[in-house]
Amino acid sequence: MFKRKIALSILFLLFVFLSIAQQVKILTSGTKASFRGLSVPNDSTIWVSGSNGTVGKSSNGGDTWQWQIVPGFEKTEFRDIEAWDSNTAIIMAIAEPAYILRTTKKRKNWDVVYKNETRGMFLDAMDFYDGKHGMVIGDPINGKTFLATTKNGGKNWQEIPENKRPVADSGEACFASSGTNIKLYSKRKYYCITGGLNSRLFINGKDIIDLPINKGKESTGANSIAIHNKKLMIVGGDFTKKDAVTGNFIFSNNKGKNFTVAQNPPGGYRSCIAFIKNKTWVTCGLNGVDITNNDGKDFQNISHESFHVVQKSKTGTKVFLAGEKGKLGIIN
Repeated sequence: MFKRKIALSILFLLFVFLSIAQQVKILTSGTKASFRGLSVPNDSTIWVSGSNGTVGKSSNGGDTWQWQIVPGFEKTEFRDIEAWDSNTAIIMAIAEPAYILRTTKKRKNWDVVYKNETRGMFLDAMDFYDGKHGMVIGDPINGKTFLATTKNGGKNWQEIPENKRPVADSGEACFASSGTNIKLYSKRKYYCITGGLNSRLFINGKDIIDLPINKGKESTGANSIAIHNKKLMIVGGDFTKKDAVTGNFIFSNNKGKNFTVAQNPPGGYRSCIAFIKNKTWVTCGLNGVDITNNDGKDFQNISHESFHVVQKSKTGTKVFLAGEKGKLGIIN
């Protein structure tokens, strides 16, 4: 019995040590734009996008930044960005009209590769399975959640026919909060989450699962989904109540068939969650950053700084965050 108590004490101290060891360092940005788009191809290369047509890039792990206001889009909100290296990236302009732009080393400038002037069009997020296959999701048009795909790295986009799009409930939509409410897990298969008066998980537009998360108002519902193997993590809540923890996090260990509400959830509304490694995930929101080292069973706060989005390097180990008023961060 005594040995068991010692072992439990050691495990507890190790958990506390790991949580304390993870700290957020604020990076100097040099801009006041609000960021919701973040893409980290490797430990050295970071791209961000946000308000007032702003796009930023660092090629040295966030030490210095290059900033650009995309010509002709000075008042545009670029809510999501996808980058493959220091030269090639895609940005998503929400509405009206909605645009997708692409840049490469050869082109240098931003080319419009998709434009949609449909009344009510509002794009929310993009995700790519690999360097070619991607998908963009938008709020419902004519009662159907908007979806479009690309098979050539975003050079061209094809809208999914209306009769094959998920049917949305009244008052149900998506949040353009962090570019993470859609995830591709193969070239053609996807998970997407909705919020508002209803909050659901759609798997390939066919399997529909009601989420046990805070919902019922325009400001409530699921905001972000992260996936690793069979595990799904979803965060959200009510963005008008940043400190409320009720219904702000759920997780599944069987690809979304069943969901569990955490006993010790993150410390408030959360707009993004990202898988880091092993059993470690990081989530962020308006009142701070939390980390779990046991697949969502318990969360520990590691910062009270506000961030909209968190992403881990696709090919490295570093974890970066971005938020309002030009705030950028890295988790040590």
